[in-house]
Amino acid sequence: MKRIARVILVVMAVSTSALAQGGRGAPPPPAPLETGASQADVDKAVLALPENLRNQATVIKWKPDFMYDTLRKGTNGLVCYDRSGFPLQQPFSVECTSVANLDRQAQNLKAEALGDRTKTQAMLNDQETNGTRVKPAFGSVWYHLAGADREHSRPHMTIAVPGATAQSLGLPDKPTQNGIWIMNAGTTTAHLMVPGE
Repeated sequence: MKRIARVILVVMAVSTSALAQGGRGAPPPPAPLETGASQADVDKAVLALPENLRNQATVIKWKPDFMYDTLRKGTNGLVCYDRSGFPLQQPFSVECTSVANLDRQAQNLKAEALGDRTKTQAMLNDQETNGTRVKPAFGSVWYHLAGADREHSRPHMTIAVPGATAQSLGLPDKPTQNGIWIMNAGTTTAHLMVPGE
């Protein structure tokens, strides 16, 4: 029964994303900016989202201490931020996810600040092993847009399913070209990969 419930959640998440990308109706007007926030910073950060989700997303700006300032408070439960030029990130890199995933993202940024992929992965693996790795919200979507610059950026979307395995979800844990599969199965990093995304 648990497996069926999880699969239903995953299908709902994918369906919601597909509907959102389908552009049903005009998007609501944008949420107002916080005092001192730049519209250009907000416009850049939300580029990873489907257009009809952008106006109501929260937008933050990460600080060097892995805390953040809010540029705009949204209402749709999504948060976006610019990671362009951060350690281990592409020159152009924006990301959006559920506001419930901010603690995990802060943990990711702290590990990436080491500036070395091997050291970063070792830190995250240690957290996974000792149980301090923050889990993302099950079924939450991570939207990424990254590349050498805006014109050469590429979108990528994943769905977080922490702890999921092939047995628990009934999905393959190896790449497939014709269906969803679980990457990093059995870990807090487990996520659904969608072919072509």
